Amino acid sequence: MPSLQAQPLRAVVVVIGTGGTIAGAAESATDHVGYRSGAIGADALVAAVPALAGHAIEAETLARLDSCDMDPATWMALRERCAAALARPEVAGVVVTHGTDTLEETAYFLRRTLAAAKPVVLTAAMRPATALSADGPQNLLDAVTLAEWPGARGVLVAFGGQVFAGADLRKVHGWRIDAFSAGDAGVVGVLADGQLRRFRDWPDAPLHPAARSLPEAAAWPVVDVVTSHAGARAEALAALVHAGAQGIVIAGTGNGTVHHTLLHAARQAQAAGVVVRRTSRCLLGGVVGAPPRALPSAGELTPPQARIELMLDLMIGAAVA
Repeated sequence: MPSLQAQPLRAVVVVIGTGGTIAGAAESATDHVGYRSGAIGADALVAAVPALAGHAIEAETLARLDSCDMDPATWMALRERCAAALARPEVAGVVVTHGTDTLEETAYFLRRTLAAAKPVVLTAAMRPATALSADGPQNLLDAVTLAEWPGARGVLVAFGGQVFAGADLRKVHGWRIDAFSAGDAGVVGVLADGQLRRFRDWPDAPLHPAARSLPEAAAWPVVDVVTSHAGARAEALAALVHAGAQGIVIAGTGNGTVHHTLLHAARQAQAAGVVVRRTSRCLLGGVVGAPPRALPSAGELTPPQARIELMLDLMIGAAVA
């Protein structure tokens, strides 16, 4: 049975804004798609939620990105700011406002590289702040509530009344407000009226070894994603290798199956020293099993997650072609 826990005490929460739809503005309150992402700063986002008036919040704007343009340099800056905030004894947790398009990638990167004995809670919105029925204010309130929660820890996502572990998140809908899933793992818990009902333990797993000494963003290994599909062309994969890819993630069909032309190109890439990982383009299930002579599998990871994992592996020379 889920445990119902009482309202927690409040302490300082640091809110870091990176842009996205949650900070988006449109000319019309009925416009849910024709908006400018990141138009509103973190201070204004917090001020627009009256229920946050009694909370001790420090807000800063790190970036004003549409999250489809998220990049390693911003990830590195965000990781640094989160680490600095978490190191302060008076800080209960950190909230990161973000766009939904690459939310799962940022959450996975932080999960694998940031020591988070306190909660780091990412949140976002599917409708801009100017919308009649904006979902951002409630998501932000939930995120702050979760960041204050006694005992909470790890990289988490508060969205649509649900609490996700950062490593489990995947976007499953392009415009509906219930846009995310936790896959087969299920959600950590749910938030309603300031109360948390937790169904499983807080995420707690070792960091990637590369987290000890991440290089500057400009020096990150080049890893690209190729999708397998009917009529796939080997030239697409070969072109990426020619352009300098050090790793290739193939988003395969079904349980990670790969079109024979891509498979041949992948074998040639491996022979040239490029590291290849096989995933599934299906949002649920990942890749199970390893048929004879199959390409190396990324297991349960989605293609974007597998790309981050492979970059980290390549940083420390842990990836084998």
